[in-house]
Amino acid sequence: MSKKRLFKLSLLCAAVAASSTALAAYPDRAITMIVPFAPGGNLDITARAVAPALSKALGGQSVVVENKPGAGGSIGAGYVARGKADGYTLLVSTPNAIAVTPYMTKTPYTLKSFRAIGLVAHTPLLIDVNGKSKYKTIQELMKYACANPGKVTVGHSGIGTTNYLGLISMEEASHCKFSAVPYKGSGPALVDLLGNQIDMVVDQLSSSAAQIHSGNLKALAVMTAERVPSLPNVPTLQEAGVKGVDASTNTGLLVAAGTPDDIVDTLNKALQKVAQDPSVRNVLGKVGSTAMSSTPQKFMGMIEAESKVAAKLSAEGKLTK
Repeated sequence: MSKKRLFKLSLLCAAVAASSTALAAYPDRAITMIVPFAPGGNLDITARAVAPALSKALGGQSVVVENKPGAGGSIGAGYVARGKADGYTLLVSTPNAIAVTPYMTKTPYTLKSFRAIGLVAHTPLLIDVNGKSKYKTIQELMKYACANPGKVTVGHSGIGTTNYLGLISMEEASHCKFSAVPYKGSGPALVDLLGNQIDMVVDQLSSSAAQIHSGNLKALAVMTAERVPSLPNVPTLQEAGVKGVDASTNTGLLVAAGTPDDIVDTLNKALQKVAQDPSVRNVLGKVGSTAMSSTPQKFMGMIEAESKVAAKLSAEGKLTK
């Protein structure tokens, strides 16, 4: 081979090597999933169920769950929004956590700060009381609450969250007034409920399922339109006469705006595999959640719809701290 041809071949090999380095397959290092609420709540439980399967779907790359609670989820959401748009920091969120908080206070993000990856789970909301509570049925609780406005204390995971909006929905449908107590997540609220510091909690089933099945907590009603298969003997609010309430939580993943299309596509395809993973379906099923997937557009559409609801609630003065 001539020196000239050898030189050209060397240049070609160098170019190919450089191109391969520049286009290193994503992901090539650990991914962090940010949960913007305290450990023990719905998002935390969902994230820890999904992380191992997401790692598997991404070729075995490590996926780490990190909690950054506070300010109704805005601290964790802001951390992701301000981060690099490289797909290595994911936000685990409900539509409400992104759409509602900006109407309550100044946040380091807007809807345009994120790109949706897709849905991962659907979870019903329910009303929990302490296992030794004086309220044995939802009818008893509602009767007392309506006769004594503001006397029944209700823990929730923060103003603007799905749980809080579920409480508002229940108040409007029943024309009864409760005393809302905000927490940094469902976990801390359930701790106080177990300690008899509050009367009830509006919560995702995934957060309280274990305590319900152990008898430490009692589910008085589910807030969905139909009964939940894992709690067949627990009535709906509508069965108790509180009409028009249908509250549940959709959980999904987001990344910072500006994240390349190919990375979003890679993550979305991975979530489709996660939704079919037997271990994920089993773990989520045991706590009353359903594993699912969606297009990025569908999840972002949910967030935009919640933003419109938040605008209305804000105008009505229902999102004040």
